[in-house]
Amino acid sequence: MATQTLPDKPAFWQRFSRADLIFVVAIIALIIFASIASEAFLTQRNIVNVSRQIVTNGFLSLGMLMVIRTGGIDLSVGSVLAFAGLLATGLQAEMHFSLAILIALAMGGAVGWANGTLISRFNLQPFIVTLATMGSLRGLLYVYADTPRYPTDELFRSLLGGAFIGPVPVNFILFALAVPLVWFYLERTVSGRAAYALGVNKEAVRLAGINVGKHLTLAYVLCGVFAAIAGVLLSSRLGIAQPSVGVGYELDAIAAVVIGGGLLGGGGGTALGVLGGVLALAVVDNVLNLFNVDSYYQQLVKGMIILVAVLARRKKA
Repeated sequence: MATQTLPDKPAFWQRFSRADLIFVVAIIALIIFASIASEAFLTQRNIVNVSRQIVTNGFLSLGMLMVIRTGGIDLSVGSVLAFAGLLATGLQAEMHFSLAILIALAMGGAVGWANGTLISRFNLQPFIVTLATMGSLRGLLYVYADTPRYPTDELFRSLLGGAFIGPVPVNFILFALAVPLVWFYLERTVSGRAAYALGVNKEAVRLAGINVGKHLTLAYVLCGVFAAIAGVLLSSRLGIAQPSVGVGYELDAIAAVVIGGGLLGGGGGTALGVLGGVLALAVVDNVLNLFNVDSYYQQLVKGMIILVAVLARRKKA
């Protein structure tokens, strides 16, 4: 019987390249510039606002990291987010909101399981599978609810989207707790290490006797669950769930992973790096908003940042 062994990963500090350090310095410089140029940047109101806004992309990016480390990608997270928000709010008229949330999370896990199973069992390209899931699920959620849904239980919003512990939003605390949990999963569990190994050399993992399908599917299941969590928290914060929400969110999640050091070919990326990528995008968006930069230019700037991040790590990839 073959012994399950996984390729050794590089030492912790060896995972951070010169490009990572340059991006850290660039973000620090941007924060310093923004704090000097705008009096509103370091105010408590603005900081709280930013901390609440990064939660959605934060959970999406943590889930995206899990599949990108395997060498895959999940384009369906935006549709999962929208569907989870609709389920969590729309089902409240028929059941307690906690049960509605569990159903929303189960839906996210089921979509992830379907994606992972199709990719691993039939050896299909993740891009094609999740692109098909994105479109079909988006159509299905419009069939389910073509109009916005509003939560009927006030606790749904007051306990999640609108709650604070001191000056810190509860939804941000949940995201902050998720980061070390994802780190532990990726760095200290068999499935997490297998995800890294799959991104390095899938065939070698298979020859080592490791169940590729099991670990690959689990990565997509977790990605779907995290997308559903993001949808539940977003609908709770906004007090509304719409079938049109989440379009293009998968691009921001991919961007955060890449900026944080993730490799689209697999075998790279950390939870801490994703946290840095999410914060970097949030700071850029916030600075541009404070200076009333048109949204079209914001997309241009974000696209250039992604391009620079990919180019900076081309040798590493």
